[in-house]
Amino acid sequence: MATSLSKIDLNVWFAGVSSQFEGLDPKEPGQWPLLPKLATALFVMALTVGAGYVLVLSDVQTALDAERDREPQLRADYQTKLTQAINLPELRKQKSQVEEYVTQLEKQLPGKADIDSLLSDISSAGVGRGLQFELFRPGQVLIKDYYAELPIAVKVSGRYHDIGAFAADVSNLSRIVTLHNLIVLNPPANKDTSGALTMEATARTYRYLDATEVAEQRKAAAKAGVKK
Repeated sequence: MATSLSKIDLNVWFAGVSSQFEGLDPKEPGQWPLLPKLATALFVMALTVGAGYVLVLSDVQTALDAERDREPQLRADYQTKLTQAINLPELRKQKSQVEEYVTQLEKQLPGKADIDSLLSDISSAGVGRGLQFELFRPGQVLIKDYYAELPIAVKVSGRYHDIGAFAADVSNLSRIVTLHNLIVLNPPANKDTSGALTMEATARTYRYLDATEVAEQRKAAAKAGVKK
């Protein structure tokens, strides 16, 4: 008996609910019964939340995922910087040592004003060893990225040991001078040179660029970059 009454009550309730959704005038929502109003409000709320997620929250979620992906790299950067901070005194000491070493190397490179005296030193080294210069001709200066190179064609004649001592003297100059393409020749058979040999070589010395030359190099590099 109770089950029968329950079914009748439910049927009546569903029928009442269904009747509220019948004959609704979309132009007059204010006149609708309570249940259609609540259902419409819930639908609009769900639609608003869904649109808000698609238009706003999805971008936020994407940004959040991107930041999560960056987390391992940020952790690694943090560890690296932490290590650098701990070793900062030692790094500063090493930096000072490198700067001092670079300064010492720069002192071995003559400037424009020192080239003439350097050429005189090379010539004096040969004369001091009793050699006779047959050729001593500076060539065209070659401008590199950070320095300039001056080739010097050299041809001297003298005894074997004196030529070797001259090469050693050149390598021991306070400025950097290197010898390239060395050729040692015997004297011609029809020429009495008392056993003297002839050495041909290219001596190369290097100098640092002055401020004007550095500026020109930077301009040339900038133009080359623009053309590329």
